[in-house]
Amino acid sequence: MKRSTFIGTGLKAAAAFTIIPRFVLGGKGYLAPSDRVNLGFIGTGKQGRGLCDSFASKAQIVAGSDADSRKLALFQSITEKHYADARGLPAYKGFRSYPDFREMLEQTDIDAVVVAMPDHWHAVASIMAANAKKHVYCEKPLGHSVEEGRAMVTAVHRNKVTLQTGSMQRSWINFRHACELVRNGYVGDIKEVWVNVGLPAIPDALPSQPIPSDLNWEAWVGPGPLRPFNEELAPPVEQDIFPHWRNYREYGGGILSDWGAHMFDIAQWGLGMDHSGPAHLFPPDAKDHPELTMVYENGVVMKHKDFGRGFGVRFIGTKGTLDISRDYLDSNPVGIATTLIQPTDVPLYHSDDHYQNFLDCLKTGKQPICDAETGHRTSSVCSIANITYWLNRPLQWDPRRELFHKDEGANSMIKAFIREPWVLDAAVDKERGTSVEPGIAS
Repeated sequence: MKRSTFIGTGLKAAAAFTIIPRFVLGGKGYLAPSDRVNLGFIGTGKQGRGLCDSFASKAQIVAGSDADSRKLALFQSITEKHYADARGLPAYKGFRSYPDFREMLEQTDIDAVVVAMPDHWHAVASIMAANAKKHVYCEKPLGHSVEEGRAMVTAVHRNKVTLQTGSMQRSWINFRHACELVRNGYVGDIKEVWVNVGLPAIPDALPSQPIPSDLNWEAWVGPGPLRPFNEELAPPVEQDIFPHWRNYREYGGGILSDWGAHMFDIAQWGLGMDHSGPAHLFPPDAKDHPELTMVYENGVVMKHKDFGRGFGVRFIGTKGTLDISRDYLDSNPVGIATTLIQPTDVPLYHSDDHYQNFLDCLKTGKQPICDAETGHRTSSVCSIANITYWLNRPLQWDPRRELFHKDEGANSMIKAFIREPWVLDAAVDKERGTSVEPGIAS
């Protein structure tokens, strides 16, 4: 057997666990229940460090990659300290750093990767990982465009790997309970859903600044449009903040997508629309539609609307209203929110730990609670909402064909812009047609 039972000298000394190679137990790619999953991280900034805390005790983090060498070094030190402390060792040296994540994907001892890069990287990195037969935990929003999200779903299915989208609210009890109440009719027939999240993305017009010596700016931009460096996009490691690249449509989808991937996701779950989406979209017009309004084929209206309670979701039905966020679950009348789901009701997918759910699914073959198709459909809602704001005209969306009806300009904006030499997916790239820069109609 060539696969080492232990990783690194510190782990050898600790003798903490034993792995039986999966090829002995069930063929290439098979993970036995006794296996401890080996993880590599692609992206080691603030979100990556947060996910390190979530995964470190559940799996074995063996590698990381980042375009910023100082962020990568900090991630390594945090990871090694965790395992040293857990094993009562003065030091642990079982972590490998890769400036280029492609080299990490070649390592046969890595079972899965965590993609915690800016949004414009999600599709390319996740598809490359899937093509390397690695399972993927990808941060939300899953795709930076509709085309990217669909390509991710295709790659995951083609390679028979598992993908969990980082919309972790689905694994929180209050959100599940709220959606079970809605799905089982306790709010009555749903007429409207109000979703309060932030603003759509804006163009990057930031001034140029000198590129720090520890940052490979070309690698950070990767498949995205090459804009001048500005620390608003990639702040130094001393600034322990969520970077503002998410506000700019070259690299993110605005807070509309950033938080929409959480709250529109819950709206979709409650409505039973995980594999669909709205059909008609109307931008704010100060008349018939004061807010961005999206209408599903069944007539349910979803509004991007501030209802005065912070980021959250309000379901409005014939029996009352139900409000849900990270800070509250309540209703009018009050008894709806406290109703217990009955054994005769239809339950929703039960996960109490988003990260353990992903790891468990690698061993059982079950789909995780926020699989590739679900994550793609949620990010698509965010994408077409952004497009409606940018074009400022009503649009018709076909959620089955994933195209706008008779609108070449809008359809050009659902495509992926992938800067050479990167490709979206080498296996299908020749079928993609011409890409355009996001937000620029052809």
